[in-house]
Formats: sequence, structure tokens, C-alpha cells
Amino acid sequence: MDRRARTGREHVETKDARRSPVWLLSTWGASRLVLLLFVLKVLVFPGPDVTSDVSVIYRGWYDVLRTGTFPLDDVTWQYPPAAALAILSPALLPFLSYATAFFVLVCVTDAAVLALLWHAGRGTGRSRRGAWVWVVGVPLLGPTVYARYDVMVTAVAVAALLAAARHPRVAGGLAALGALLKVWPALVLLGMRGRAPWVAAVLGGVGLAALFAVSMPGGFAFLTFQRERGIEVESLGSLVFHVVRHFGWEGGVLLNYGSMEFLGPHVDTVGTFSLGLSAVAFGWLLLWRLAAARRPAAPRFAAHTAADAAFVAVLMFTVTSRVISPQYLVWLIGLGAVCWCFRASRMRVPVTLVLVASLVTVLEFPLLFGDVVTSTPLGIALLAVRNGLLVAASVIGARVLWRDTVRRRGTSGGAGEPGPLRRAASADTPASAP
Repeated sequence: MDRRARTGREHVETKDARRSPVWLLSTWGASRLVLLLFVLKVLVFPGPDVTSDVSVIYRGWYDVLRTGTFPLDDVTWQYPPAAALAILSPALLPFLSYATAFFVLVCVTDAAVLALLWHAGRGTGRSRRGAWVWVVGVPLLGPTVYARYDVMVTAVAVAALLAAARHPRVAGGLAALGALLKVWPALVLLGMRGRAPWVAAVLGGVGLAALFAVSMPGGFAFLTFQRERGIEVESLGSLVFHVVRHFGWEGGVLLNYGSMEFLGPHVDTVGTFSLGLSAVAFGWLLLWRLAAARRPAAPRFAAHTAADAAFVAVLMFTVTSRVISPQYLVWLIGLGAVCWCFRASRMRVPVTLVLVASLVTVLEFPLLFGDVVTSTPLGIALLAVRNGLLVAASVIGARVLWRDTVRRRGTSGGAGEPGPLRRAASADTPASAP
């Protein structure tokens, strides 16, 4: 490329970089204002009320947690002890009602995630795409995303992944905090390099768990609260019962453990099969980790690998779970956004599939949830498409992760390494990773 063409391209990139934050912030502000108007009921979103979890369930837990104990008599409390921090967080805004304070804090957390993603790689095209994934992806889930505490959990996981390259101990501590908020952020450790994040996670997790154990009774009662769970009506396994109930299956759909679940004959069998699929996913991830660790040279086990591995791992466990609640997809949107902060990431197609699945998700809940619960052809079709997209994203993501880190030839960044790998190594770390 001659000097004139290079100068022209740099001028265009500089102009786009200056313009992008304006469009990004404008889109974020407009979309989040609409979300707030929906959850505050200034505007009415079609379908069942998604805010009752906050105004009724969370508020009830809040009253119990303030007494210094966990909701031991409530089987719908199915969260690790640090979840109490999210439920108690509206106390930071005592001048607002509980629900309003919660929604405002979720919005603030949403903005913090955007700031992290933008700062992580400002000045690079990929970093802007990562921020855009978050800005566009979150509102695709509708007001449900602001009426659960999953955005707060996702923020911790995003911060952990972005800190991994330069601050591994901080990343490990954040992963431990995330795991004690909602378990799944422990998976962000899977692709991190070295022992430092793992040691920090173990020490931080044990210390925080011990603190809860001695200060608040019942912190780990949630471990026994899911023994009688059925198959949630939106999960992959539920498709079996959506179909067979049209052929005389004797079970039904009931509100169970705070969600609509199939209960009846053969539910335990499908639940066991789902657990088996999760075990297979765990086995594959363990095999990948061992295989990738044998080739530690960049970029095989580089900074972007941590984001890619976390995205694939959470995707696998989400797909194989007995429960796929709509808000779970915000986890994948956040991790997918981190993937796109790294120019070397290969998760473009799986992340796009997750975004499409998010759009289908808001159709099946809350817009057409009645069709899902009653297993109409439309409801079954929506679930088949949404879950099919997630399965496809899992398979493609796993294949790409394996090929990117295990199958490629060449193990060093020297003169003997193929050109694409040298380019990937130079593109691996965002310009301003925290």
C-alpha cells in the first residue's frame, strides 16, 4: 500500500473513531431509556408482567436478608450467598422504591459494562464492534433483562475477562466473586493463562464463602433446593414434552421453583439426560484445556483465548441445562462482546447466532409465552428455532475454539510461524485492556 492510500485510510479510521462514540452512546441511551420506561410501567410491554420478580420476590428476599439470614424456607432461593449483595443493592438508593432503585442500578451497571468494553480496545475496529454487540444485544431481550440481576453478574464476568491479560490476580478474584453471585462466572477461568488467576480465585472464593458462612446462616442451602426441579418449558429438553403432550402424555406444566416447568412421567429421565449432556460438555472442555495447554505459545493460549473459551463454555452449559430462562442470554451477549474486543477472536459467527437467538427469545417470552406454555405449534416452532440457534452456536464455537488453539501448526511467534498466526499474535490484546 502506498503512502497516500495509507494516509487516506488512517484519516477515515480516525474520523470513524471520533464519530462512533456519538452513535454508540446515542443508541445506548435511546434503547436503555425505552427499557426503563417498560420496567417502570410508563410504557406497557405485551405479555405477562416481567417486573414481579423484582417487586415481589426480590423485595421479599430483601426483607429477610436484612435480618441477617438467608431465605431458608423459600425453595425459590436458588443462588449462591453473594447473590445477597445484588438483592440488597437497592439500599444504596433509599430515596427510591425498592423496584425503582433496582432498575436504576441495573441500568448503571449496563453503562459500566459498555465503558469497560469501549475502554478495552479503543482505537481498534474490533473493540467498537465489541461495544456494539453489547449495545444492540441487550435490548433484544426486552424488559426482562432489566428485571433480573443477571446484568450485574455479567458485568463481573466481563471485568474478569478484560483484566485477565494484564491483571490475572484481579481476574481470578472477580471470577470468584461472580461464581458466588451465580456460579457460571467460574467458567471464565477456563482459558486464562498461568496459575495466578486460579490461585486468586480459590483463595478469594474460599475467603468470601467462609465470611458468608460465619456471618449469615443458610448461605449454601441453595445446593439442596433443586432436587425436585422439573424441566423448564423453554429448555432444550422441554421440546420432547411439548411434542408428546399432543400424543397423550399424562404430565403437565406447573409453576415450580419460580418457573413454569414440565412435571410428570419421564421428566426425571430427560433431566438425567440433560445432566449427562452437561457432563459431556464438561469432559470436552477439560480435554480442550489439556490439549491447548500443551501448546502454550501465543497465540494458541493467548488473551483472546480466555474470552473465546468462556463464551463457548457458558454456551454449552446453557444449552444442556434443564432451565434456559430468557435472561441467561445476557451472559452470552456479554461474553460475546468481550470476544469481539479482540481482533484475533474467531467467534464472529457464534456470537451473531446468539444475537439472533436473543431476538427470538423475546418473542417466546414474554410476547408469546402463552403459546409456549400451552405447546401450540407456534410456541414449539419458536422454541425449536431459538434452541436450534444456540445448539448451532455451541457446535460452531467449540469447533472454532479447537481449531484455533489445538490443530494449527507452528508453535512459536518467530520467523517459522505462518503469517496469519503472527498477525493474530499482534492483534490479540486490546489497545487499552484494563
